[in-house]
Amino acid sequence: MIKSENKTREEHTMVIKVENLVKRYGDLLALDHFRLEVEQGEIFGLLGPNGSGKTTAINCILSLLKYDKGTVELFGKPMRPDAYDLKRKIGVVMQNVAVFEEMTVQENVDYFCGLYVTDKASRRQLVDEAIRFVGLEEFRKFRPKKLSGGLLRRLNIACGIAHKPKLIIMDEPTVAVDPQSRNSILEGILELNRQGATVVYTSHYMEEIEQLCTRIAIMDRGKTVASGTKEQLKAMIRGGESVTVELYLLPKDQLAQIRSLPHVAAADYQDNKLTVRYTGGKHNLIRLLDYLKSQELSFGKVYSELPTLNDVFLEITGKQLRD
Repeated sequence: MIKSENKTREEHTMVIKVENLVKRYGDLLALDHFRLEVEQGEIFGLLGPNGSGKTTAINCILSLLKYDKGTVELFGKPMRPDAYDLKRKIGVVMQNVAVFEEMTVQENVDYFCGLYVTDKASRRQLVDEAIRFVGLEEFRKFRPKKLSGGLLRRLNIACGIAHKPKLIIMDEPTVAVDPQSRNSILEGILELNRQGATVVYTSHYMEEIEQLCTRIAIMDRGKTVASGTKEQLKAMIRGGESVTVELYLLPKDQLAQIRSLPHVAAADYQDNKLTVRYTGGKHNLIRLLDYLKSQELSFGKVYSELPTLNDVFLEITGKQLRD
């Protein structure tokens, strides 16, 4: 199990600051006064259903796409297409693997690192470190078509981080990879963050966001509709803790009493199972079990589930993440 480190955010240096970003494609409003702030040292999750504007926002932040209105600052400076001093501090790992098929693993990493580092001796060391970091030492002379999907994703990451960027933007880096490679990639992201990199991370896998990200923004229809830590996001929704109890007999009058307990949003009993959903509050499970014992009701297994990021996403946007 990969666990994200909860860091004290002592540093408040803003790495990304986006204000009122507007981008139109004809009549389509792709970004609607989009705002985003990412602080130094964060692993920041950017979530949104397909068509929400995530990729457009990233391309505008990187000055790969012109926008109609708003401002983008990176490291406290305006980001422009010719801001090469800022671009040297950025590494990008996009969803679509972007490497040269005719080059070997080593040649690919060297090429992309060479876009930022001209000194050959320094670049050689950086390339070796990047290849070791993603675990491709045995594949240095392989061409991409000989690599598995997971190894190809690792190569894509090595090409994006070899020059030691201070900001790394990762768009769906674990799509369609095997569990071993996925775990290796997630561990690598945490290590890059420990080494000082700020990471912006998009994913369709909620468990990755839960494990990795210190803060999260949810996008929908081109704007940020919610942001905060995962705990703050979960506190925004009506649905809270859900408790399920195997119960062999529950009279209707006692079900009604359970529904009247503090913080109970709903209580249902069917197939010998009582399911109680809460809006919030503490000690809900203890309070429920105390009630059942006071009524001398025999019960079996008890399950308690906290709301997930998927619950948050569904309630805020009305959509599943993977439409």
